[in-house]
Amino acid sequence: MRFTVTHPMHSHPYNPELVDGRGVAAVAVAAETAGFSGFGFTDHPAPTQKWLEHGGHDTLDPFVAMGFAAAHTTTLRLIPHVVVLPYRNPFVVAKAGATLDVLSGGRFTLAVGVGYLKREFAALGVDFDERGQLVEEALEVIRAVWTTDDMSYDGRHFSANGITAHPRPVTHPHPPIWIGGNTGAARRRAAEFGEGWCPFPAPASLAQTARTAAMDSLDDLKAGIDDFHSRCETLGRDPSVLDIMYSNSVGGNPGDDVFNPEVYLEGVAKLAALGVTWVQVAVPGDSLAHTLESIEKFGRLVIDAA
Repeated sequence: MRFTVTHPMHSHPYNPELVDGRGVAAVAVAAETAGFSGFGFTDHPAPTQKWLEHGGHDTLDPFVAMGFAAAHTTTLRLIPHVVVLPYRNPFVVAKAGATLDVLSGGRFTLAVGVGYLKREFAALGVDFDERGQLVEEALEVIRAVWTTDDMSYDGRHFSANGITAHPRPVTHPHPPIWIGGNTGAARRRAAEFGEGWCPFPAPASLAQTARTAAMDSLDDLKAGIDDFHSRCETLGRDPSVLDIMYSNSVGGNPGDDVFNPEVYLEGVAKLAALGVTWVQVAVPGDSLAHTLESIEKFGRLVIDAA
């Protein structure tokens, strides 16, 4: 089992200690030192004030921030959580991802989702109702750009002729692509286009807000994993070599006074038995000191033990 952490910008307004260069570098270095395998950022380039005031959060640009983190680390895999792929032209995403993979020495994973905030889509000039088709065309384009010279593509949303984009990623054949979301469509895309699937715990109320399927128990997760594996096998793909990332809901979070590492590890074991390969860990973002303390605590009590 490997562990990843998203830079803890959980709120609006954010804590400024966590957003300057010193803060980002400190969190990334602490995560690497504690034994985390992954580190990343969320993606909301144009959130609305209303969303921010009702539980949303501020963000840094994930590609710029991951590049900064890469410069201060040597082993951490850079994993956005997640890039909203319809927001960006796939040729630009391919260039940014290849650049990050080259400069980090092959440490980039492109984790993507379809997005759910209609007004953010509108601000960016992207058709919300086309987001599924946009994702699938974009994934085809990105893989082709990363692996092919003199590449051409003629799709509903993207067309190009004779494209060669170097430098290519140093990861062969290309950086891993993970698909986020709880729906059958997300699992289908992960099976067809990806090297991993990233569902997330979502009771019915959150699922409705995020426009995804509810996932509120290990039984729900198991059903999703079984479906994902079945789709992979139908396509002739070996599911045992693909990643699944999820959050552990038992034992608390490392920033809590009541955090119980023994119970947390029991939860990790249950996730591993279902086929989960990465655990997404939540750490507090109320202060830089508390973030760093929680990361160190988790490394000492959980990662070292696991």
